[in-house]
Amino acid sequence: MKKTILVFFMLITGPMAMAGSGDKSDGSKDKIELTEAQQARVEEMEARVEEIKGLDFGAMSKDERKEIREELKEMKAEARATGNGVYLSVGAIIIILLLLILIL
Repeated sequence: MKKTILVFFMLITGPMAMAGSGDKSDGSKDKIELTEAQQARVEEMEARVEEIKGLDFGAMSKDERKEIREELKEMKAEARATGNGVYLSVGAIIIILLLLILIL
């Protein structure tokens, strides 16, 4: 019975998911415009990451490695805060909810 419901569900929601995707014809994604200050900060963070990649972690103490790890986490959080986010359509939310209902 569950298999029949799942197959029926997939047949109905498959075309809706495809219709909602709406890929652009040129295939490019929208890029977020950054201000000059944000662009400078991004370049500064990229330079710091390259510098960290070149470090010898074997010669460092545990505390130094922990500080670098925390610095990288902070930079990652700052980079994510610039506006890059995941957006779900209404159809995707409905599909996720229905799948959760079927699983549970």
